[in-house]
Amino acid sequence: MQKHKNTDQKQIRAERLGFRIDGKTKELIERAANLESRKLTDFCVSVLADTARRIISEHETILLSENDRQVFFDTLINPPKPNERLIRALEQHKLRIEK
Repeated sequence: MQKHKNTDQKQIRAERLGFRIDGKTKELIERAANLESRKLTDFCVSVLADTARRIISEHETILLSENDRQVFFDTLINPPKPNERLIRALEQHKLRIEK
């Protein structure tokens, strides 16, 4: 049996999250918690937090095609010369910073 150590357990749990589930789902969750020798609440909090982190990571990660990756790195290695608009923006930025 694998035991998980939750580093968040040291934090005081001041917030509540309440919801109702059907009996079969509760039994399933209880079984999983028992298999890991964990209290039901700790198991649920851990699984919900892990899943939330994974979902956020998936949405915040940019996946590039091979072509996109090549263009990105080529641009980093050989950046294009600044155009007029960028030069004007830099000049305006310098004026604001010097004030």
